[in-house]
Amino acid sequence: MTNLRHKHINEATQILVSLGFPKAQQNERSALCLLAMLNLTPRKKWAMAENPLIGITPIMDWAREHYKKVYAPNSRETIRRQTIHQFVSAGIALYNPDSPNRPVNSPKAVYQIEPATFKLLRNFGSKSWDDKLASYLSQHETLAASYAKDRKHIQIPVQIKEGENITLSPGEHSELIRAIIEEFGPRFAPGSTLIYVGDTGNKWGYFDEPLLSKLGIKIDSHGKMPDIVLYFSDRNWLLLIEAVTSHGPVDGKRHAELAHLFTDAKAGLVFVTAFQSRSVMARYLGNIAWETEVWVADTPSHLIHFNGKRFLGPYE
Repeated sequence: MTNLRHKHINEATQILVSLGFPKAQQNERSALCLLAMLNLTPRKKWAMAENPLIGITPIMDWAREHYKKVYAPNSRETIRRQTIHQFVSAGIALYNPDSPNRPVNSPKAVYQIEPATFKLLRNFGSKSWDDKLASYLSQHETLAASYAKDRKHIQIPVQIKEGENITLSPGEHSELIRAIIEEFGPRFAPGSTLIYVGDTGNKWGYFDEPLLSKLGIKIDSHGKMPDIVLYFSDRNWLLLIEAVTSHGPVDGKRHAELAHLFTDAKAGLVFVTAFQSRSVMARYLGNIAWETEVWVADTPSHLIHFNGKRFLGPYE
């Protein structure tokens, strides 16, 4: 059985080399991921490969059960970022093909070998392998571009200013961010400039670093930014906004973190927590910090003020 395991791992690595993957993916980790995504246990031949939907943790469990490879729980991100992400980018695997609108950070995320790739891999070891591989590679770049285009179509467009849009990864968090930029900003900070917006698929989704630097703030890549930063020049305010869908509001701890991160700001700081609905807000009500503001997307014309002398503004 040990020899069969090694044989399949070596063959899977050979396939990754043939498909043009770089050295970083020509290894046991990536080979095991490919085998798991094909449910190719040691005694199966390549012609018997299957094409299930599978997530990262199930891939790790599968490798342990069938190939005796034990991955530590903290290996999950390494597998996702250094193997599966590259499979998707190269067009040999699909991300959430059963539900393309599933949020990027959903625990239900699954992957599946792309159909043309799956058909090719079932021919590995056959007399026709070389011809089929050559035919596949001749079309592969077009195939990868096609899936990238399809993925782009389900991105969420957000207008940040007249004539300029950005796109965010699909999901309710991005929908709330869009509402903050398009609904909250014009109502309560009209004419404000977007400095930063995070994205579940890319931490630095949009960042006007020169403007933030002009306001006295230097942020490194490790700074825990709020979801949105708006600059309201009419009042010289920086609005630091957290969009709450799964993570918490601006509580006492987060308030202190943001105040420290923006301590050198040449503008007053306004702390805002945004919710999609009041029912969501109710779950976090006891944690919201005093001297902050709360905005609810389904009643966009209203603002909830948590104590203090002003209805909206920075506190000394």
